[in-house]
Amino acid sequence: MHQFSYKNGTLHCERVALNQIADQYGTPTFVYSRNTILNDLDEFQHAFEGVDVHIAYAVKACSNGAILRLMAQRGCGFDIVSGGELWRVIRAGGNPALCTYAGVAKTEPEIRYALSSGIYCFICESENELREIDRIAAEIGTVAPVAVRVNPNVDAHTHKYITTGTNENKFGVDISRIESLYAEIAAQMHHLRIRGIQMHIGSQLTDVTPFVMAVEKIAPIAARLKETYGIEFWSIGGGIGIIYDGCLASGEKKWWDEHPQQITIQSYAQALIPLLKPLGLRILLEPGRRLVGNAAVMLTRCVYEKKGESKLFKMIDAGMNDIIRPALYEGYHEIWPVRQHRDDLVVADIVGPICESGDFQAQNRSIPDVKPGELLAEMSAGAYGFSMSSTYNSRPLAAEVMVDGDKVTLIRRRQTLEQLVEDEILPID
Repeated sequence: MHQFSYKNGTLHCERVALNQIADQYGTPTFVYSRNTILNDLDEFQHAFEGVDVHIAYAVKACSNGAILRLMAQRGCGFDIVSGGELWRVIRAGGNPALCTYAGVAKTEPEIRYALSSGIYCFICESENELREIDRIAAEIGTVAPVAVRVNPNVDAHTHKYITTGTNENKFGVDISRIESLYAEIAAQMHHLRIRGIQMHIGSQLTDVTPFVMAVEKIAPIAARLKETYGIEFWSIGGGIGIIYDGCLASGEKKWWDEHPQQITIQSYAQALIPLLKPLGLRILLEPGRRLVGNAAVMLTRCVYEKKGESKLFKMIDAGMNDIIRPALYEGYHEIWPVRQHRDDLVVADIVGPICESGDFQAQNRSIPDVKPGELLAEMSAGAYGFSMSSTYNSRPLAAEVMVDGDKVTLIRRRQTLEQLVEDEILPID
């Protein structure tokens, strides 16, 4: 699952004590385990034996250049959703010819940049977008590779903010319309090359059933598109969930002891291989959270304690600007003390310095009774942690480090106050 564990009473990432990282780089700091990422990536790359599978890492999950370079070095492509993400991939040494570009509102400059970079395929979300790409490609004098995102109308049973595969979501084209739209592309949009089809039903799915249902609905369509237009790939999206809870701070119990039904890479592959293999298509997988989510923690320090009439508050130096998941969509993160505690649990809210009532990382949580000055590790912080962070309340962005065995590498310096305002222009009186 991950390589964070207690050794001699201190929480480590691989072979490095987290208190040493806090001493050197301060808090809050995101700490990534390189080998956790590589182990999960290796499992993905070997799980679909007999199927032509290619990994397109979902950049939005964690876009640090060191993470992107690691993925590129292991042969990954990239699922991107903006021109900025494409620029990051290229800067990190990624191959644009292995990039699929999704998103519902691509701008003309972004489309031109992607075409000039030679991306593998646009994942288009509407007829208007297809016509715009066709127009721009004609002006440039090129042919744009496209696939259409089909909305299979399958409820992923995940949080409403991260479900994407029903008719009420903004993403994709309704399944009832998809084949007629491909016919229009072929007949009317002469500067587009039909290259594939794509779907993605949501994020943080913990059951394989919705994936199976969606694949079963789209597989016959993919087969007909291959026969009619010669499509070469089907991107089945990402969305495999990770465990955010169920790991005890003692490190003695494994998540699978109490969550045997939880989806794994192997159970996901075994359920889908029989449906995908007969198609003879290249299958693109777009994991993001599953590759990096459990590969990082956010180090933070308890600053104050406040005992109210009805609540105990542990106040930390990290806020919702650093990790917004609990405030945004009720995301749960385990929070472990860096110094191991025994039998001193209290019920408390763990809150940050932001001037918002929604600035909390945990509420009514049974946690070890950490005192001011002690370090905490917010677990499972690798996905949608730093990548969704902000400078709200004029708080500089956190540092990021990567651990490889006993080696620690700084992969993002902590933002300074000067950098916080360097793009602002004060008017001359």
